[in-house]
Amino acid sequence: MRRADRLFDILQTLRVATKPMTAATIAEGLEITVRTVYRDIAALQASRIPIEGAPGIGYVLRRGFDLPPLMFTDDEIDAIAVGARLVCRLRDSGLQRAAKSVLAKVATVLPEVLRGGVTTAPFFVSDGDAEVPRGVDLSELRRAIRETHKVRIAYADVTGRRSGRTVWPVAMAYYVDVTLLGAWCELRQDFRHFRVERIISSTVLQDRFSTDGGKLIERWFALQGKEKARSSAAIT
Repeated sequence: MRRADRLFDILQTLRVATKPMTAATIAEGLEITVRTVYRDIAALQASRIPIEGAPGIGYVLRRGFDLPPLMFTDDEIDAIAVGARLVCRLRDSGLQRAAKSVLAKVATVLPEVLRGGVTTAPFFVSDGDAEVPRGVDLSELRRAIRETHKVRIAYADVTGRRSGRTVWPVAMAYYVDVTLLGAWCELRQDFRHFRVERIISSTVLQDRFSTDGGKLIERWFALQGKEKARSSAAIT
């Protein structure tokens, strides 16, 4: 049993108990050793969780204490820590701030004994290679996607040729070396992908577009699946 799961189970056991529980009783119910129960209860008490009692007498969880709204296994804590670091490698300042805020909030609600798994997790995530966008606020693009607002962009292609487009933003695609805006282009009457670092300027319009009951994003995802299949076939 992972330590995070074990600590949670001990707290849950004490929370529902109607009388003091000895370490032997807790150990039998959780199929762990009495020594482990003593060690885990000491760790929980050191984290200021109000467990009262002593060896040989039994333990109770002070009334009024409730379990934190978030409890995670060791693997879940690792996933949060690595995931937030992966988000921080993106060239999206809004998501970078949000990832750091998520880590801080999760660390706040976790017992102190588990907090280090988030704040000082021994994981390194390398920097991405994507260029920093200068002519567009990615937070505004993501808002336009959520609220189905059309966006007017000035765009420069790979040759430097500029054009003006009105697009229906449907998705963001984050890769290690590039960030793409997936959109329906009114000029081309088809889906197009725009590298965000090539967007010279952008304006979120008041005009809205229809997602056709979610079918628009479904078509975009289907397109990605076809492109992935073609790429795999080319590799083999």
